Amino acid sequence: MSEILIAWVDPQPATEVEFAQSLLPDGFRIVAPAEAERVDMEDLLSGADALMTRGTPVDEALLSLAPSARLVQKYGARADGLDLDAARRAGVAVALMPLRGCIAVAELAMTLMLALSKQLVEAHAATVSGAYRELGIEPVQTSERVIAFQWMKLPHLRELHGRTLGIVGYGEIGTEVSKRARSFGMNVLYYKRQRLPEALERNLEVTWREFDQLLAESDVVLLTLPHTEETEKLIGSRELGLMRADAYLVNTSRGGLVDEDALVAALRERRIAGAGLDVFVEEPVPHDHPLLSFDNVILTPHIGGGTGGARVKQMGDVLDNIVRFFRGEQAHHLVEQEAEGR
Repeated sequence: MSEILIAWVDPQPATEVEFAQSLLPDGFRIVAPAEAERVDMEDLLSGADALMTRGTPVDEALLSLAPSARLVQKYGARADGLDLDAARRAGVAVALMPLRGCIAVAELAMTLMLALSKQLVEAHAATVSGAYRELGIEPVQTSERVIAFQWMKLPHLRELHGRTLGIVGYGEIGTEVSKRARSFGMNVLYYKRQRLPEALERNLEVTWREFDQLLAESDVVLLTLPHTEETEKLIGSRELGLMRADAYLVNTSRGGLVDEDALVAALRERRIAGAGLDVFVEEPVPHDHPLLSFDNVILTPHIGGGTGGARVKQMGDVLDNIVRFFRGEQAHHLVEQEAEGR
């Protein structure tokens, strides 16, 4: 097999290209446009066998610059930005790749939502401490019909089924969360500055809302967006005031998205039902921080990334899929089979 050339169409620093090359076997070479430099894309793509993208759209014009391409590989699980019709006409297969780090964060987001809705920490503490004694009840031998259902009378138990999840910042992590939330029977709203195409919304079973409207309608507000100057303290007193008194705030992104003083005040005054936080303005969260004193808050020590090593694992998954395709093995997550034409 002659050398396979992979064109990474997103501008990259040389170190990132070198990193990707180190994960490829012999016979495969990767190139990418340099950051902050003018690049002749026609020259870059003219001999490419595969195109790889994370954010750069791959449309008919770009495909026309790569007459030898047989595969477009998305670094991510969503097909937005990919012209599937143009790829089909050109006889180019298209593959997606769910990202391990995003899946890990999505799992934690669901864990926090479930834990809040089941008062899990409070339930565990009450069970371990034998708090039933304060209620004047005694243990009984259980059977199929004799039980002490909900013996601690926890007052705020609820199901996620039928509830509304509002995701602020709907990228790869938000997408992975919405898949899992839909499987729990939740309605999913999302807000991002650039609304997704309606066909993709239907496919993902999500509905766009303006930011303020999403805050007002959601039972759970989940933050899955980057921390920038524009998103600094995105959730403050005004935004918390728009949320319902029985709603939860969950943050698995960055602590700076939330005005922690405003959140403490909203929790203290019971203006929202609770919060699940994996991230904080200061990490580790100071041992005397007021957030540690609430019984309706679940805190975790920034574990959303899972076991770590997501950069290597994710890039490895994407590149391995390209290698599989060109070795004639079954590539994963193909969304368009190669058609006639090339």
